[in-house]
Amino acid sequence: MKYPFSAIPQRGVLNWPNDAKVALIVTMNLEHWDMVKETTDPYYAGGPSILPSTLPGNVADFPNYSWREYGQRVGVWRLIDVFDRAGVPASCTINAKTALERAPIVAAIREREWEIVAHNYEQGELLCDYASDPDKEREVILRTLQVYEDAIGKPARGWLSSSLRGTVNTCGVLAEQGLVFYCDIMNDDQPYLIETTHGNIVSVPYSIEINDYTMLTRMAFSTDQFLAALKEELTVILSEAEISGSGRMMNVGLHPHVSGRAYRVRAIREFLEYAKSLDGVWFATREEVADWYLEHSDGHIS
Repeated sequence: MKYPFSAIPQRGVLNWPNDAKVALIVTMNLEHWDMVKETTDPYYAGGPSILPSTLPGNVADFPNYSWREYGQRVGVWRLIDVFDRAGVPASCTINAKTALERAPIVAAIREREWEIVAHNYEQGELLCDYASDPDKEREVILRTLQVYEDAIGKPARGWLSSSLRGTVNTCGVLAEQGLVFYCDIMNDDQPYLIETTHGNIVSVPYSIEINDYTMLTRMAFSTDQFLAALKEELTVILSEAEISGSGRMMNVGLHPHVSGRAYRVRAIREFLEYAKSLDGVWFATREEVADWYLEHSDGHIS
């Protein structure tokens, strides 16, 4: 994989549909964690733990496991209700094991016709563990894509790796399989093309910065601080797009066991209402961004 370095002031103009200024993608990550794994190594679950002393993978870690499972049993339904009341679609990522073992969640997302993006097989299985074994990485990706197609009824068009820990081979395997967008590379406020040996794939950046894990769990933001940061990010990006005349995108990363808590969900509700009040904000899906970019990217980055 390779992509050119490109300073944002030196690019051509990026126009969004209907004269939108910011493509806003609010991502709800629907992840699955194994209770135990066949290893004595500490189980890295693709994100921070609520109790920092992680146990060996072959020992059930009930505080951390059940903290995350709260999101599947309660938090996701609270967030779905917030999005329903706002009339705004979420862009959802799913592990293959979410589709296999948490079917009611996937059914609720499909009923609403929200975007569903492939997100690895299991959240604690990282592709970077196979950086020196490309055949094993490829097997994990293909197995994930098959489960996705069986569960969703159509092939996946995009991918987000667990914990964003892909390898230099990941997007090439995805392009070979016909996927059109890849979300792991978080270095921009605009989409761009990544070159692979199997053709180009669109980078539609996720964000680990504008993310409930980072702000609420790692940085210990309050609900009000989280809300203020989301609003400030959108306000500034919208202003930059208006001044430059070139569109921007913003991703918000959500996890149901983090922002789906009762005392935090107000931040999501009020942020969606704020975003809806602004002219020029397009509630987009990753697929829409990627397809638009493929058709309208000539002259954007040379």
